[in-house]
Amino acid sequence: MWSQESYRKALFFAASYHAEQKYPGTEFPYLIHLNLVASEVIASFSYTEAKNEDLSLCAALLHDVLEDTNCTFKALSIEFGKEIADGVLALSKNKELPKSEQMRDSLQRLLQQPIEIQKVKLADRITNLSSPPPYWTKEKIKEYREEARVIYETLKHADVYLASRLLSKIQDYAIHLNN
Repeated sequence: MWSQESYRKALFFAASYHAEQKYPGTEFPYLIHLNLVASEVIASFSYTEAKNEDLSLCAALLHDVLEDTNCTFKALSIEFGKEIADGVLALSKNKELPKSEQMRDSLQRLLQQPIEIQKVKLADRITNLSSPPPYWTKEKIKEYREEARVIYETLKHADVYLASRLLSKIQDYAIHLNN
């Protein structure tokens, strides 16, 4: 069972760091994205058993805080503990690597994490496979879809429900290649 207090703590922490950010291609606050990822994780609890639901939910709400804000690993560790901070770090791209290697590196690090963290990556990509930002080219849309396939193939063992949702979203995303 997950804790509403842990959820609130992670939500407010994420909100404080992502305060001015917008969801790409919209005027919506970035917090919408974080809540959508968390809702995918919560939905998965009805279909698959998780050993540590709080780990998944906190990581879902915090998954971009190291990659996209000035939050430090140390600050995250102090506030939420090493397990959550390590999970968020694995969910974050290493920007010191060439862009072409960043996702593969993150996926390899995710495979070293508990299943609860791997589920977050599935939920994140499910959420991101809605409409692409209007400024994306067909090539960028195709690359993003292919990257989603790699995520699916690498992490499908983590959660059957989320893997199924991701596969369906990947198939549906093809419509954006034909517009």
